[in-house]
Amino acid sequence: MIESFNRILDSVTGWIFEVLVQPAMYELGLMDWADDAIDWIEFGLFGIFSILVVYAVCRPLEAWRPVEPVTDRGAIRTDIVYTLLTRLGLLPLIAFVLLASLQAWWEGTVADSGFVPPTLENLIPGLREAPILAFFLYVVVLDFGEYWRHRFQHRFGWWWALHSIHHAQRQMTFWTDDRNHILDEIIGALWFGVIALLIGVPPGQFPLLVLITRLAESLSHANVRLSFGRIGERLVVSPRFHRLHHGILSTADHGKNYAVLFPVWDWIFGTADFRRDVFPRTGDPEAPEALATGGWLRQQFVGLKRMAGAIAGRSGT
Repeated sequence: MIESFNRILDSVTGWIFEVLVQPAMYELGLMDWADDAIDWIEFGLFGIFSILVVYAVCRPLEAWRPVEPVTDRGAIRTDIVYTLLTRLGLLPLIAFVLLASLQAWWEGTVADSGFVPPTLENLIPGLREAPILAFFLYVVVLDFGEYWRHRFQHRFGWWWALHSIHHAQRQMTFWTDDRNHILDEIIGALWFGVIALLIGVPPGQFPLLVLITRLAESLSHANVRLSFGRIGERLVVSPRFHRLHHGILSTADHGKNYAVLFPVWDWIFGTADFRRDVFPRTGDPEAPEALATGGWLRQQFVGLKRMAGAIAGRSGT
């Protein structure tokens, strides 16, 4: 399945480059950037595909059984801008450049030192013969890392100043997943990428891991009255489970339900709230109004200003 997906992605990328991009680059004398252009096209195509998958899954659910009526379409449009910039625009380019540089540095350092990184397949040799089990373990380890990144976003004042942009949304939908400060997105991409490198995630499997994570996070933010039941709620994060995290009383370091995919982390570390049929209002009553109703640029500026204030130790941040 993974190989088939990668082959299709490579074929479409090659066609777009050869037919649409390469002639223009040749005329402009930019062929030295050909390899980078191919990588960027592939990145963009994957972003489009992930948006289509999320929309196909989440939009019908929101139309079927919404938690609340849509009263602020402007706020949702701002979240759509976040999604497009995150998955198709500047942020993927920044993340790609940083992660590519990081990977090159890591591989060079390892090669020069002769050190063999303790990847999962090195620690558990049998995983080489069980690719499906290996993939599942990659998901588990990465989800554990995401749980703690999320905890830290709420724990440290400067990080919360950035992350509060995400929690300020009062009209939460599946588009809200990408409502993050650009600096927070970069930190998150590096965090996820470093863990993936350390545990030895094969490059061919990385896009599918990202797609699964994005789909799960978008679904958990959806405006849908959906619970997975008493047992299911303890196995996979549901929209109800995560909405409790976004409730107006669950902000800063007083939150619950930090998990991205598996609620077991919240259960182990004492941050789980498994109350059923509870769908609170969302938002951060302590956040400036600009973080709730401002446009993308305004929210980015206010978030950066609040982070600087938190670092300087000023109150009100």
